[in-house]
Amino acid sequence: MFFLLRMAFWIGLVCVLVSGANSGNSPIEAGQALTVASAAVSDARGFCERQPQACVAGGQVATALGQKAEAGARTLFQFISEKLTEKPGDKPVATPVSAPGQGQGTLTASDLQPAYHQPVPLPPRREKAVRPAV
Repeated sequence: MFFLLRMAFWIGLVCVLVSGANSGNSPIEAGQALTVASAAVSDARGFCERQPQACVAGGQVATALGQKAEAGARTLFQFISEKLTEKPGDKPVATPVSAPGQGQGTLTASDLQPAYHQPVPLPPRREKAVRPAV
C-alpha cells in the first residue's frame, strides 16, 4: 500500500517537473519544488511525535493488513503449487471426512443434511383471452 503511495507521489512529481520544463513561464522552479517536497517529507516523518495515538492505530492496521496479505499469499502459493504438481490426466480426489474429535470433519450427519426449503408457490393461472374471429 505504501509502495503505491510512494510511486504515485514520485510519478506525480516527475509529471509536474516534466510539464514545468516544457513551459517557460512556470511560477515554481525545480529547485523550489524539491525543497518543498523535502520539507513535506520531513514533516510527515515527525507525525508520530505529534500524534502518537494515530501512529499506534495506523501500525495496528498495517500489521493486520500485512497478516491478511501474508495469509492470502500463502493460500495462493499452495493453490498454484497444487496445480503445478497435478498431472493433466489426474482428477482431484475428494478428501475423506475424518471421525469427530480428530480436528477435522467435526460435523454430524444431521449437520451435513441439506437445509429444508419450502417449495416456491406458483403464480395463479391466467385465463386465455378469447380473440374474436376476423
